[in-house]
Amino acid sequence: MTSSSLKDSLDHLLFDGSVWCNMDVALRNLDQVIGSHVRQYNISVIEWYILRALYQQDGVQASKLARAVGRSATSFTPNLDKLQEKGLIERRQDIADRRATLVHLTPKGHALRDAVLRSASEVDQYIARHFAPHEFQIFLSVLQRLQELPPLD
Repeated sequence: MTSSSLKDSLDHLLFDGSVWCNMDVALRNLDQVIGSHVRQYNISVIEWYILRALYQQDGVQASKLARAVGRSATSFTPNLDKLQEKGLIERRQDIADRRATLVHLTPKGHALRDAVLRSASEVDQYIARHFAPHEFQIFLSVLQRLQELPPLD
């Protein structure tokens, strides 16, 4: 793609076509879409992500769970506090590393599994409906590449 055609394709975007800024705006919009959908389960978007991560691996260290959902371990505790207050998780000391805390689903947290996973599928389908099938496949490919980008030096 030439710089001229790239500029033309970015003219309709905000912030002079800045990829990062527009991606951030898009992510915030999707957060609202997902948030409105998961509110029915009395959980926030970050709580939804945490539960999804715990459905993949229960009993994980809190610091690893924070990284798995893209959050800083130092500011993650309030999210766990809220989930624990709702009776969805419990924290236990890691017997292999007494400095670490393991996060486990409670029976109430396990009971939400089908609803949370179904909501993920419903949101994915909602997003996919706004694209032609080939566009959505390209989008998924771009998304994967973005996740694999090395840090900018």
